[in-house]
Amino acid sequence: MRQAVMPAPGKIEFNDAQVPAAGKGQVQIEVKRIGVCGSDIHVFHGKHPFVSYPLIQGHEFSGVISSIGEGVEGVSIGDKVTATPQEVCGVCPPCRRGQYNACEELKVRGFQAFGCAQDYFVTEIEKLVKLPDDFTFEQGAFVEPVAVAVHSTGRFGDLTGKNVVVAGAGTIGNFVAQACTSRGAGNVLITDISEFRLAKAREVGIELTCNVTKESLKDAAERVFGDEGFEVGMEVTGAEASLTSLVANIGKGGTLLVIGVYGDKPKVDMSVVCEHELNLKGSMMYRHDDWVQAVEWIASGEVKTEPLVSEHFAFEDYLDAYKFIEEKGEKSMKVMVDM
Repeated sequence: MRQAVMPAPGKIEFNDAQVPAAGKGQVQIEVKRIGVCGSDIHVFHGKHPFVSYPLIQGHEFSGVISSIGEGVEGVSIGDKVTATPQEVCGVCPPCRRGQYNACEELKVRGFQAFGCAQDYFVTEIEKLVKLPDDFTFEQGAFVEPVAVAVHSTGRFGDLTGKNVVVAGAGTIGNFVAQACTSRGAGNVLITDISEFRLAKAREVGIELTCNVTKESLKDAAERVFGDEGFEVGMEVTGAEASLTSLVANIGKGGTLLVIGVYGDKPKVDMSVVCEHELNLKGSMMYRHDDWVQAVEWIASGEVKTEPLVSEHFAFEDYLDAYKFIEEKGEKSMKVMVDM
């Protein structure tokens, strides 16, 4: 089978590898579609803090079950599926309390463990997420990033009626904003430096936008929220300037959630965090229930995915997919690799 390997930053090589067999409690998936993630680009540039090379990428994907291992029930060959990418120990304190997404020995497929950038991929049945028959393979590959949004917005508890700022209108930020709306948030303002990404936000129903190169967050918040201000901030960019702006402008007693991956360690004005009694939280990936909710939101149309597809590339053109993202930059959202 074909297999794409990243031997070092900026390089992709193709191997002719042996097809992996489904063992006990496992299924073999014929991969149909792979989404390229912002974190994948960090890896491609050698700036992801938690990877080593060589590496097989690919953690946003969909496919069909092509073989079923011993002891597996409840699925059939030909079922449309995706799968969670975490490898966890199951015995550390976070795992024991059900917070396995923050496992002390966490390995993620496509980062610390080999991903699915190959024709066939094997995973354990408990990681499998079944997809509706009428799902497109693009929708299936979007379940992972939507699950990020499900999990992160769920970290706030009740969002009903709350004013929210989402900093970053890329794929994850877009889905986070949509998830906030699905959870009943009042006004949701999304910010970015790209008019293209902000237009995509409006296309999926996030009407309140701000280009921070033309309008400060302070001014935009006053325009949108008035004297109420905002009490929830989602930092999705992984940029220090964005985090600094949220800390400076969120209302006292508000909650900031960090979702973005930072290539460089940011500085945070902890005196403001302290004196304004802010709540600073992190959000790490997702759990299985978040994937189930993501499938439901996509299936119902509550979260829209189709407008975010920017381009398709053949598997043999994997490297071109990365170059496209580098060249298009602010004018691309989700790039798909077709198997």
